[in-house]
Amino acid sequence: MAIISTLLKKGIRLRESLEQEHSQPLELQKHELKKLLIQANRTQIASKYGFHEILKSFRKDDQTFYERFKEQVPIYDYDSIHEEWWFQTLEGKSDVTWPGKVKYFALSSGTSGAASKYIPITKDMVRAIRRTGVRQILSLSKYDLPTSLFTKGILMLGGSTDLEFNGTYFSGDLSGITAGKLPIWFQRFYKPGKKISRNKNWGDKLEQIVENARKWDIGIIVGVPAWLQILLEKIIERYQVEHIHEIWPNLQIFVHGGVSFEPYKKGFEKLLGKPLTYIETYLASEGFLAFQALPHRKSMRLVLNNGIFHEFVPFNDQNFDENGTLRSGAETLKIDEVEEGKDYALLITTCAGAWRYLIGDTVRFVSKEESEIVITGRTKHFLSLCGEHLSVDNMNRAIELAAEKLDIDVKEFTVLGIPHGSLFAHQWYVGTKDLVDAKKLGKLIDGYLKDLNDDYAVERRHALKKVFCEVLPAETFYDWMKNQGKEGGQNKFPRVLKGQKAQDWQAYIQEKGAGS
Repeated sequence: MAIISTLLKKGIRLRESLEQEHSQPLELQKHELKKLLIQANRTQIASKYGFHEILKSFRKDDQTFYERFKEQVPIYDYDSIHEEWWFQTLEGKSDVTWPGKVKYFALSSGTSGAASKYIPITKDMVRAIRRTGVRQILSLSKYDLPTSLFTKGILMLGGSTDLEFNGTYFSGDLSGITAGKLPIWFQRFYKPGKKISRNKNWGDKLEQIVENARKWDIGIIVGVPAWLQILLEKIIERYQVEHIHEIWPNLQIFVHGGVSFEPYKKGFEKLLGKPLTYIETYLASEGFLAFQALPHRKSMRLVLNNGIFHEFVPFNDQNFDENGTLRSGAETLKIDEVEEGKDYALLITTCAGAWRYLIGDTVRFVSKEESEIVITGRTKHFLSLCGEHLSVDNMNRAIELAAEKLDIDVKEFTVLGIPHGSLFAHQWYVGTKDLVDAKKLGKLIDGYLKDLNDDYAVERRHALKKVFCEVLPAETFYDWMKNQGKEGGQNKFPRVLKGQKAQDWQAYIQEKGAGS
């Protein structure tokens, strides 16, 4: 087991994983927040919000520290923390929200807003991501996998490691930043290797990987489902084989994240010669928050003792408005106060200088005792025009069921809320190369959503009068992303389009239709 034995020889131990398994979640999180406050105690943000005074409250009972923390430090989203603090780090100033200068910034995929966001990536964050990655690799020992797998290559399909440099800082995809800082012991397993990884042209990079595919013995693939599916299709087409296992017979694991895999699964498995083990990760631009720690589960375990303090905002009308914007005075909870089966928006405080930061994702606890979660969507990517409270989780499941019923491969989809007379309608756009009756597909999706979501079922009888569905080639979605400057490894198509992006998309569809 070359990878695992290499890790153990390098002195990397299971201590942190065992600590989380055998400690109370609140104790781990309390300790983590204390460490973060101590590390940042000489920064500008610490001076403004009295970190020294917050630290004194840790001497008291379990509740006091959190009450003081949330009383003194406000909640931030990207725009507010950038406007007040992070713009200074981009100018090269030191000790703003984290000690020292920030030399690297991850460009977020920008599914929520029009412009890319510059997320600080500190040395401490790179180390934290690496440690969590090691913990995930070590967790593979719990799976029923042959020892030979751990001598095989790992293909990581991400952004370019040739980062942009403006004289003050480097910027690029998080995957490009972290791949450029891989430890030496890992580089012999890593594909596509340094040279190809530097390529900034996404189309060229895919072609170079296809060209070299036969030379590599790949056991694990890592990446966003849509782009990996495109890559595997290109390899199969190039070498005129039936499935990817004719090229990579030892391929056994697919590590995925960023979006729900379920809508892609049916089409993806048509490219395989034998089943894969699927492992989900929650690696955002702001940090490595969770990973699937055990086989035969669809949930992920929050990482509680590695540079991130988590808070949870109940995702309801009391805390969020109809646009998914956090209301003033929103209720926030620490990890011992959450309930299973309810949706929460995540706030994170990190070793990259994010403080009470609304990351934009919503999660649901399936096991409070084990801190096991599933991602249910985005605070901005839901539809509630008239109280239907339609989540991305609902949408993914409805698409999965409809695709299964019609035996089609759905590669992408998005939904818009539109006016319909004096009331409302939903407009679905579904990407597939299969022949399908759009009206029949829309009716199926609508029916499944009524079963999945009681609020949706009620509003379909009242204010939500119509559900429209248009079927498009999947390439239309990818072409639009390219047109938006969002082509490549970490970019995902938004499941819900609102505002200017919705208008741009509809204009693009009309233009494509007129030109075809």
